Amino acid sequence: MFDPKSDYALNKKDLDAIVYIDAAGTLTRLTLADFSSLEEFQRWKAWSDESYHQIENAGIALSKRTLSLHGLSEKATAVQSPEDTLMEALEQQEREEMRRLLMEGLDNCLTRSQRRRLWLYCVDRLTVRQIAEAENVKHQSVVECLAAAKKKLQNFLKSSD
Repeated sequence: MFDPKSDYALNKKDLDAIVYIDAAGTLTRLTLADFSSLEEFQRWKAWSDESYHQIENAGIALSKRTLSLHGLSEKATAVQSPEDTLMEALEQQEREEMRRLLMEGLDNCLTRSQRRRLWLYCVDRLTVRQIAEAENVKHQSVVECLAAAKKKLQNFLKSSD
């Protein structure tokens, strides 16, 4: 990106002077009066223009190869601590174990039709009427089956405390 306030831009824009900014940030202009001849001024002006141009191009080339972190949120560049990573892994293992125990409990306390209908109702979000139609049974049969499954699960969860 071209910076209109860079040394290169200021020097190139001012044809009657060699412009530079020193380390303290002071803008200095060297004019024809500061040189012994027009030829010497023109030689140094051409040299400064070329030098600033090379520096500007090097800066542009560098910026094209690097990623600016300006504007990135802290969250995007944050690294999770090892403790947090470990805790998440342990919590995930605990959830997997609880899921496994729940599935075992479902297998042990529910009949095959209760598990299937409960799955269709809770996970697949089918209505009682849709389940009854899909299984070619009466609506009341599905209602009773789900009620019995709910009661069995409540008893199973109470007994596992």
